[in-house]
Amino acid sequence: MDERELICINCPLGCVLTVNTDKEGTVSVSGNTCPRGEAYGRTEVTDPRRTVTSTVRIQGERERVLPVKTAAAIPKGKIMECVEELGTIAVKLPVTAGDVIVKDIVGTGIPVIATKSFE
Repeated sequence: MDERELICINCPLGCVLTVNTDKEGTVSVSGNTCPRGEAYGRTEVTDPRRTVTSTVRIQGERERVLPVKTAAAIPKGKIMECVEELGTIAVKLPVTAGDVIVKDIVGTGIPVIATKSFE
């Protein structure tokens, strides 16, 4: 049996979770005070994901960049590949917050969206 201790990051409570995985792959979570903590513990040991926030260049600009983020969490193992791809992108203005900048970042099926508007 594998046991991990995690701190839940889904709400401000920061519950200390104990996540056990048995030989058959069954996951049990304890220490959570809400269902979100249980879901977080299960996901964190089976398929850890994170939302990536970054910036992309704006064509013709030297000083300003456009803040962006993934529209949903991507697999943790794809974060560096995602950031590297974002480093190759330059967008044309105007851009409105919520615009899709990349339709499918690093084959995850998840878009990258602008988080700020620029004229």
